[in-house]
Amino acid sequence: MKVLLDVRGAGDVRGIGRYVRCLLDGLRATAAPGDEVVEVQGGRGRSDADVFHSPWLDGALLRAGRPQVVTLHDVVPLKRRREYLRTGVRFRLRYLAVQRADVVLVPTRAVADDVAEHLDVPEERLRVVHEAAAPHLGPASSAAVAELRARLELPERFLLWVGGMRHPDPRKRLPELAAAPRDLPLVLVGPTGPWAHDLPGVRLTGEVSDADLCAIYGAAHALVLPSDDEGFGLTPVEALTCGCPVACSDVPALREVLGDRAAFAPHDDVAGLVRLAESLRHPAPAAPPWTWEDAGRATWDVYRELAAG
Repeated sequence: MKVLLDVRGAGDVRGIGRYVRCLLDGLRATAAPGDEVVEVQGGRGRSDADVFHSPWLDGALLRAGRPQVVTLHDVVPLKRRREYLRTGVRFRLRYLAVQRADVVLVPTRAVADDVAEHLDVPEERLRVVHEAAAPHLGPASSAAVAELRARLELPERFLLWVGGMRHPDPRKRLPELAAAPRDLPLVLVGPTGPWAHDLPGVRLTGEVSDADLCAIYGAAHALVLPSDDEGFGLTPVEALTCGCPVACSDVPALREVLGDRAAFAPHDDVAGLVRLAESLRHPAPAAPPWTWEDAGRATWDVYRELAAG
């Protein structure tokens, strides 16, 4: 079987880049004899390919010329149209392409329900394939944690938030998190835009390497995630993988993925979430056992289902 995989998003520093890179590795690790994944830039590629897979909304094609799989990580712009003003023709055509896809992959049952409701995709064309922490992430050594703490001048105990900050994202509620009363310092990790530097009383590290990210998770008292909407929740899975306890808002996708591995606060109580995060203790629970090889096998099953007709 030959599959065309659109890899244009692989270089993205956000979760989409992690997804494309890890899925590609998982597919290659679990391919059967005769299976082949062909990396393409968009939908063009070998005419003899059996399936085209767009791992992001931006790559979905109205006419793929072969069975098409599209991964949709969430439908937040459709659920919150007043906050996400992506309403142009190009944006609408991408969602139309998703509606026409033979199979839509989603990371959680919560997103599957959203896709069914907001895009009217029937249940038989939806498949839930969970994501995972990248296999090279894991607990950092005490020496690595100490070196990073000194290099970045991090406090002995702090709360941690990880994600992209190039543009404000209303659902992440970072201004509310920065303003919430707390006893521990708050460190924000990820690429930033000018607006993030106006957040009061926080420490910004900017973008960091994966090795440094593991050490930051190891140094933190807890990860705090105040999002009021998530499609999967990759950062709390990464945090648990690296030994960092997690406190997050009680939203469906995070409940589904984390179960009893995280502490939950009502989604509209950021101050309560901070207090809960400060009360957590080490060691952290183990991360969910799902791996990218599991995701690879499940995705190959989808491809074979389509190729079989």
